[in-house]
Amino acid sequence: MTRYDIAIIGTGPAGLEAAITAVVRNKNIILFGSKDLSRKMQVVDHPILNYLGLPSVTGKEMAAAFTKQLEELNISITEEKITTVYAMGDFFGLQTSANEIVEADSVILATGVTAGKPYPGEEKLLGRGVSYCATCDAPLYRGKTVACIGGSAHEEEEADFLGEVCEKVYYFPLYKGDITFHSPNVEVVRERPVEITGGMKTDALVTDQNTWPVSCVFILRDSQFPGQLVPGLETDGNAVKVDLQMATNLPGLFAAGDIAGQPYQYIKSAGQGNVAALSAVNYLAARKRSQQ
Repeated sequence: MTRYDIAIIGTGPAGLEAAITAVVRNKNIILFGSKDLSRKMQVVDHPILNYLGLPSVTGKEMAAAFTKQLEELNISITEEKITTVYAMGDFFGLQTSANEIVEADSVILATGVTAGKPYPGEEKLLGRGVSYCATCDAPLYRGKTVACIGGSAHEEEEADFLGEVCEKVYYFPLYKGDITFHSPNVEVVRERPVEITGGMKTDALVTDQNTWPVSCVFILRDSQFPGQLVPGLETDGNAVKVDLQMATNLPGLFAAGDIAGQPYQYIKSAGQGNVAALSAVNYLAARKRSQQ
């Protein structure tokens, strides 16, 4: 198995700048995210006036400029969602939605800010009927009835997979638009989830209209709350606690951009991505010296 020097999660300005800086410093990296880059950039049609060097460009134009730079440096994007990052002592294990583990000596979180907050009962029942990865945990609920909360249309594939394994899947989309599943036992429910209930394990998903008895609630967000993405990570609300070097409380783990707190600005995110990458490079160098 290849162990990367640095794994970077997120393809907004922070993650992209971190990737560029790390590659310039000759590090072996893997960059997880979307080839369309940040969705927040793709919907910005008005000029962005405060990004140095790119005056009056739209978010889409900025994304195109970033993509060109990635291509020039031969930086590829791995379109695989990371569901959990485990600190393993001297390295990190990143679990993907395909239930595979990627190893890296250091990690930079640049996933952006996750709006809202966990559902009541979500954190208490995590691992006991609450899951963030359908591919990973669907076999545990073979032949059972489950609920699936989809944050975007990108999650429909995982819901379809649940339909192949589970007896019944109630799909609760948090977005609008037509939805079609191949699995006939996946039912779309246009109700707003409000709570997950259960004692030792999940027994129901409560919405603003009904209570749905289920054995598991699969919550498929574009990105997880940072404290749930990385067990043991110190957070302040939805933001990761970092120092001026973008270091977290976990050695070798850094965070940059919106996930590190306000202000939510492209130029600030790119700068923090640069600092995070340099800090990761310094961390790897120091560790190498200590092992000699």
